[in-house]
Amino acid sequence: MADLKSIEKRRFEDLLGMSGGYVLDLTNTSYADLFRDAAGVNIYDQKYALRGDSKAKRLRTFWECEPNVVVGKVMKDLLELWHYKNPGKIDPCFDDCQKIVGRLVGNTITVDPEQDFLSKDFGTMSFSKLQLESVLVPILEARLVELQKALKADCPLLVVFMCGSILEGVLLGVARNNAQRFNQSAASPKDKENKVKRLHEWTLANLIDAAFDLGLLGLDAKKFSHALRDFRNYIHPYEQLASRFNPDKHTAQICYQVLRAAISSLSK
Repeated sequence: MADLKSIEKRRFEDLLGMSGGYVLDLTNTSYADLFRDAAGVNIYDQKYALRGDSKAKRLRTFWECEPNVVVGKVMKDLLELWHYKNPGKIDPCFDDCQKIVGRLVGNTITVDPEQDFLSKDFGTMSFSKLQLESVLVPILEARLVELQKALKADCPLLVVFMCGSILEGVLLGVARNNAQRFNQSAASPKDKENKVKRLHEWTLANLIDAAFDLGLLGLDAKKFSHALRDFRNYIHPYEQLASRFNPDKHTAQICYQVLRAAISSLSK
């Protein structure tokens, strides 16, 4: 059982928006991935459903079942995700939660994933090493030019959408050239008859997870690519309204860096 006081649990709950049963805006898949990547935990194991099946109830049970270090690793990743999804936002709860995580894992940590990610050098963005279909490359290159113009013109929402569009095109292109490997991936999506879906039916989330499973995307690239995917979904105005998503220049820079990281990882 993790050494968490009631007030500390309340701080996590307030920061992560757990009152409605949710944890941030994570889907079932992304929630499971976060626990697995952070601590090798299957959060959808039945033992975490003792309080109920919602994400928030499973997390509360997880706090009661697991030791400090395991809980600390997961909460650290949740804090990183919150910080990434709320660029520039100041919340006293976040600082308190950082200190709690530091105590759980046995050290003092500073969670600043964006700054660390933005500081990495992924080299010049190029599609040449991806072995994509020759007819696709000029389209991606034209979109990249428009993306860079949008970045310079301070049009963050357009940058988000363009980054998501290019990332999906690149991943689908790589998947088409490696169809057998992607179809055999443990992360490949199945239909109602448990058959692997055709590649053109795969979502961006499917492509990201399969590329990671095959070792084509690193962990950082996978995590931030999923965040970019979430942002790209706000192309629907009512989705943006419901989430109160208002990207700024910092958001745009991160999305652009995500694209650079993914292409760099795939090129290797």
